[in-house]
Amino acid sequence: MSARPVKLASLLLAGALPLSATAADRPNIIYILADDLGYGDLGCYNASSKIPTPNLDRLARQGMRFTDAHASASVCTPSRYGILTGRYSFRTRLKSGVLKQWDIPLIDEGRLTVPALLRQSGYATACIGKWHLGWTWPTRDGAPPASDDGLGNIDFTRSIANGPTTRGFDYFFGMESPNFPPYVFIENDRTLGLPDSPARLQEGGMNRPGPMLPGWNQTEVMPELTRRAVRYVEAATTGPARQPFFLYFPLTAPHYPIVPAAEFKGRSQAGGYGDYVVQVDATVGAVMDALERTGQADNTLVIFSSDNGPEVLEFRVAAYARIQAHGHHSMGDLRGTKRDTWEGGHRVPFIARWPGRIPAATENAEPICEIDLMATCAALLRVPLPADAGEDSANILPLLLGEKPAGPARPAIVLHSGNGKFGIRRGDWVFIDAPTGSGNNPKGAEPEWFKQERGYEEDSFSGKLYNLRDDPAERRNLYGERPEIIRELKTLLDEYRTSGRSTPLP
Repeated sequence: MSARPVKLASLLLAGALPLSATAADRPNIIYILADDLGYGDLGCYNASSKIPTPNLDRLARQGMRFTDAHASASVCTPSRYGILTGRYSFRTRLKSGVLKQWDIPLIDEGRLTVPALLRQSGYATACIGKWHLGWTWPTRDGAPPASDDGLGNIDFTRSIANGPTTRGFDYFFGMESPNFPPYVFIENDRTLGLPDSPARLQEGGMNRPGPMLPGWNQTEVMPELTRRAVRYVEAATTGPARQPFFLYFPLTAPHYPIVPAAEFKGRSQAGGYGDYVVQVDATVGAVMDALERTGQADNTLVIFSSDNGPEVLEFRVAAYARIQAHGHHSMGDLRGTKRDTWEGGHRVPFIARWPGRIPAATENAEPICEIDLMATCAALLRVPLPADAGEDSANILPLLLGEKPAGPARPAIVLHSGNGKFGIRRGDWVFIDAPTGSGNNPKGAEPEWFKQERGYEEDSFSGKLYNLRDDPAERRNLYGERPEIIRELKTLLDEYRTSGRSTPLP
């Protein structure tokens, strides 16, 4: 990173750049991010869904539903990085997969984040839920955190450095990941109690041993996160010196372990996973109700999305197994799941509501990316982004407000699979720079019965090319028929990967 961009980012964080947004242009912003929720899980996206989602359906009726929205990667750490930084994660040290337990932070110190940008404009900022972007864990012996499956050498009596409150958030409550140790809640930079017991495997799929708080119950995680989020909304909207707030609410569900609370069991026709999605829907409803109670619904931009497509590697949440067991297609009519470069790996639900500003009951088919939050917030606040921030973020505010721009909101979207393969989407065309769109190991690959059911055929081409307008299910590979399109898209993909940014300099 050059010296000048760093200085510009520092000036913005220090308040040296002008602010021109008025109070009327500063709505509260709540970004609710589901974990491993599929494009076809919601009723408002899939009329054949076996999962009732009345609150999310209501949110869609009250706002805008995007039908071509994408995560910036098909696994969760990279997509979360993209949301908070406006930058593709492949530009960091993480070239494939996700951060592992005890990994150091992925967001570099000093990099401008969405909460830091908003805080500069007078926002209170909070993250409640799953972080999964790394910390600097203190150890008793000064050595790196032990990677074994025991209690390790972490000193949980000390503060944890370089977490969310050092990356733009005033407040944090949550955990690194529901299936990673330590199994304990973290508030700001401290664990709430000492996780000094070895983890036990629990029903629902907690699959990584490690330090655990005595009496830890995975079923209580989502209810507690929901209570904390509702409490934050109530406190932020009723205080004597109320200021606009940004609540980033990354849920731990319906990611495994699949542990729906008792009141949600049996509420769907898609097994325990479906019941857990019903609980996600209820959490969204609780936040919406809190906004109504406090009179802030009309002054709050609510965005709901998912970090990637549905999981396939654990039986209780396996998307393909769920089709056979319950007739429910979490990927809808799309091809692919979590980790894949095919559409089902990264095309996600995306619903936005801001009463009086975002037209109600509308649908938008423009391709967008979750990475666009940074530039959109800057446009909303009329704050210029420095050259070293939001390098891949595009402003979609005009789309949210129902305007019809002359051209696309963003020229293209880079696609990144769980195993580090790339693709690119431009207009109706998607090019996958690999012989397959699968990013899963053999256990998670498309089963033969599914390929036969959908009419997918194998080919020997070194890449994939689909026209999504004519073939949204990606059945027909046109790689051998349109070499000129492949050359254009391959050149653009290489340029984006090597140039350090994919959007014009501000």
